[in-house]
Amino acid sequence: MNITGQTILITGGGTGIGRALAEALHARGAQVIITGRREDVLKDTVAANPGMAWAALDVADAEAIPAFAARLVKDHPGLNAVIHNAGIMKVEDLKAQPFDLATVDATIATNLLGPIRLTAALLPHLQAQPTATIMTVTSGLAFVPLAATPTYNATKAGLHSWTESLRHQLRDTAIEVLELAPPGVATDLMPGHAENPNSMPLADYTAEVIGLIERGDTPRGEILVERVKPLRFAEANGYEAVFEMLNG
Repeated sequence: MNITGQTILITGGGTGIGRALAEALHARGAQVIITGRREDVLKDTVAANPGMAWAALDVADAEAIPAFAARLVKDHPGLNAVIHNAGIMKVEDLKAQPFDLATVDATIATNLLGPIRLTAALLPHLQAQPTATIMTVTSGLAFVPLAATPTYNATKAGLHSWTESLRHQLRDTAIEVLELAPPGVATDLMPGHAENPNSMPLADYTAEVIGLIERGDTPRGEILVERVKPLRFAEANGYEAVFEMLNG
């Protein structure tokens, strides 16, 4: 994925990993458009990064996506990359009575259906570009689950699988399909993450990711910092030990 001169949409770009990536890509010469549910957060991010653009979208709102995509490509005809970063992560007690299916529905709609629907809406435009990139943001938990967040893990595992299928189906096109799989990073994705000493500092994570992208160090189309590799390759290198380490 080239950075300089690219026009990149980042969902969930107002906070956390999304904002950090948006700012790093913007600083390296990309035209960045961030989107998310909260306009105040988007406006604050853009105000801190002159030249960045924003547009509000809740990726869980299926009916809003087609109109958003049409408006986006009209306003930014050079759009040639999308980073599907928006996500939610919540603890769930599967034994609870009554069980809260609202959390399940919201997590699936945001983390899995959102990227699928937005890709479908943008794909005709991206296919018309000389080169383009679709990047999904999954998680190390796609490969070894954190038992406390079952639906989150499932959506990320599903998105990983979907990304592999998308990459294969687009293999003869000019669209590059990448998967960014973070470890635990010090953000506010879930309460306690930012303060957890085991979370990777956001600045360190962002710098390592940008370095991998700039070097083209994306084997199998995956962008993997060193700290996520024990999770990514647990199946081959001792799954049970990694699962026990993660879940205790």
